[in-house]
Amino acid sequence: MRVLIIEDEVNLALPLVALLEKNKILADTVADGTSGLMLARKPVYDVIVLDIMLPEIDGFTILKTLREEHNNTPILLLTALDNIDDRVKGLNLGADDYLTKPFDTKELIARIKALSRRGSGSITEEVLHIGNVSLNVNNASLSIGDREETLTKKEANLLETLMKNKDNVLSKDYILDKVWGIDSYAIDNSVEIYIHYLRKKLGSDADVKIVTNRGLGYTLKEKDNA
Repeated sequence: MRVLIIEDEVNLALPLVALLEKNKILADTVADGTSGLMLARKPVYDVIVLDIMLPEIDGFTILKTLREEHNNTPILLLTALDNIDDRVKGLNLGADDYLTKPFDTKELIARIKALSRRGSGSITEEVLHIGNVSLNVNNASLSIGDREETLTKKEANLLETLMKNKDNVLSKDYILDKVWGIDSYAIDNSVEIYIHYLRKKLGSDADVKIVTNRGLGYTLKEKDNA
């Protein structure tokens, strides 16, 4: 699980990151609304913890903007505002939960985990199909016709990203953000290595191929259209 914390109080944000990581939850933090909105738009987070009183762009505006852009990442409002009108406003704008400062850390962790489960739809099996290629996202299994392959989690995440963006050119930076996360130590070469792994597992009998667009990125195409 990866969480984005948009909070301008460094004395709160940094201990919160440490707390989440202690609970095996990856966390990124930013201290202003402009940077927060930019990161919140990236499709790499399971939950966003959002303060209302932020410099540059306030939390309500970030929340409203994300929902207008059809970004449905679960959002927990974390704020010192203990006013019923503010709570109602946040929920009406599309917040999924609300917690006021000071808060109990156990409750915060429980709420984040609950929102992550709600957002992930973990009880629903997701299978992607293109031609004779099928990817079971839940168990990272790949089928090419009658042939079965088992993928690592990273391989499955990469193939899922490519399949959901079929015919679109995905840059290495986009893939790194989506599959590895913005704070990962992965480098451009990691993408090339995992593309190589996927090409081997797809093999020559798959109805799709991964096309290299030099200087731009990678595209998954059906072979008849490649």
